[in-house]
Amino acid sequence: MKKIAGKRKGKGVLRELAERTGIMFQMGSGNQRNSKDDPGGGRKKPKGISITRFVITYIILMNVFFFFYLYKPIVDIINVGKVYNHFVVVTLSKMLNAIGLHCTFQCSIRMLPTLSLDVKFGCNGLEAVMIYSIAVMAYPAGWKKKLLGIIAGFFVIQIANFLRMVMLVYSGVHLRNLFDYIHIYIAQGIMIALALGIFFIYLNYANAQKKAYS
Repeated sequence: MKKIAGKRKGKGVLRELAERTGIMFQMGSGNQRNSKDDPGGGRKKPKGISITRFVITYIILMNVFFFFYLYKPIVDIINVGKVYNHFVVVTLSKMLNAIGLHCTFQCSIRMLPTLSLDVKFGCNGLEAVMIYSIAVMAYPAGWKKKLLGIIAGFFVIQIANFLRMVMLVYSGVHLRNLFDYIHIYIAQGIMIALALGIFFIYLNYANAQKKAYS
């Protein structure tokens, strides 16, 4: 009896969490229907999606992304990472010079009087954009909403990432003893948390019409 009660309680917690975030996920195949959902032949409630389907779609899209990002024949034709990195480095260098942190750059390396910083994949914001954008594509919604969500999320994440990198440079110049801690434990965690937070905001936007039926 204790085990049964625990399972029911767990389902109640998941259901409450889904209602608060607007996520229309459902456990299992979702083939069974409850007659109470459509009393008297009225308007039907929209079905949720399977968590398993979402996860599988996310993994497939993630692998497709890395294939195009790392596969050498494609990289030889167009190196998306290099072009993206160059844009980030040039823009950041202009921002740093504008606030008095004079620096130069060569390829992906920013050079300041007291230190040099190399902008890699996890530093340029592309990782957070990837995590967010793939989640948006994996979640079922109209393509117009997906496109708008990806574009809006990209700009929000990039603005936050530029502010994060300015903070890192400042800490590298003025707080050298704390730079590694800020870089590894704070700055990276902020971007991952931001990507997840924006995705939950997108879920509420994507489910706005579905909530009207509930």
